Amino acid sequence: MMMANSFPTHRPAESTHHRLLDFVKSVLINIFVSPYATVCDMYCGKVPDVEKWDEVQIGHYIGIDVETSGVNEVKEAWESQRKAYTSEFIELDPCIEDIDSFWKDKEKQADVVFCMHNLQACFDSEEKARRLLHNVSALLKPGGYFLGITPDSSTIWAKYQKNVEAYHNRSGGMKPNIVPSCIRSENYMITFEVEEEKFPFFGKKYQLKFASDISAETQCLVHFPSLLRLAREAGLEHTEIQNLTDFYDDNRAQFLGMLQDAGHNFFDPRGRLLPRSYDVLGLYTTFIFQKHDPDIAPPLTTPFLPVGSHYLDEMEWQVILWNEEENGQTDSSIGLGKITEQKGILGPGPAELRFPEAI
Repeated sequence: MMMANSFPTHRPAESTHHRLLDFVKSVLINIFVSPYATVCDMYCGKVPDVEKWDEVQIGHYIGIDVETSGVNEVKEAWESQRKAYTSEFIELDPCIEDIDSFWKDKEKQADVVFCMHNLQACFDSEEKARRLLHNVSALLKPGGYFLGITPDSSTIWAKYQKNVEAYHNRSGGMKPNIVPSCIRSENYMITFEVEEEKFPFFGKKYQLKFASDISAETQCLVHFPSLLRLAREAGLEHTEIQNLTDFYDDNRAQFLGMLQDAGHNFFDPRGRLLPRSYDVLGLYTTFIFQKHDPDIAPPLTTPFLPVGSHYLDEMEWQVILWNEEENGQTDSSIGLGKITEQKGILGPGPAELRFPEAI
């Protein structure tokens, strides 16, 4: 039980995937947070990263989470420690409620807004995703960053489609209306709630259960082109979306030090990730957006994706669907028969799961 004047240094019985994601957050904080910065932690939970914020010497902390998260308990414990920086805790669900009526100290806009856990839950509907991004934009200073970690729908959907293809190949077309709903590995099991071969932009739910977890967690696939579109509406421009296996390779020096200190066997003697660690990291991606700053010229723009890029903008994808319908092709044409094209709309994913050509 958490005492009123202290926080546990680690979550009890943390599993491998929790530890790996925690290391990713540490690296992101070290990269993006400068001394005396104002940071906002969306869905901060009962165990905020006190040590991480102390180490980078932030100036102001904003913690936001839903009422059931116990954020008021965190506030009391936090304030009792007499931190060197100020803080504000806001009790609301940022994908449902408007931040303006809850946020008291609006003069302290954030340099960085983190969302390390719940972006995928906001993709239950377009309204929730839009509300979250508009709240993020309101919290951020011009030029500030919105970043975090979310399950990589590119990886998950590609694995699922490969299962579908393998099943149909084995069955020889005897059961064309049956679609397998599970993805299994030694680390986790993913079960889709609805067996289907199409990827809706919002509300595509699945259950994710890691081997070390007692119960599964319900999540939604994040449709990256829709994320880019809604972010632009909120004044946030895409900077980078990178699968965590690539993120690890780019920041290996920082990771190795933390992983060695943790005493976990995540990598081999040469610093290469073990297959089980690679498998877990490959399920997730970073996302980084920047709020437009009118004082910066030229203005920020989402990079144009050239031919050969591995995902398309949402509207480009929709135009392709319309063209196919006009040419007499049915919805089934974007199912099993066009797995590579389906993969093209989703996002990053590990290199071995990327298809060489876009749609």
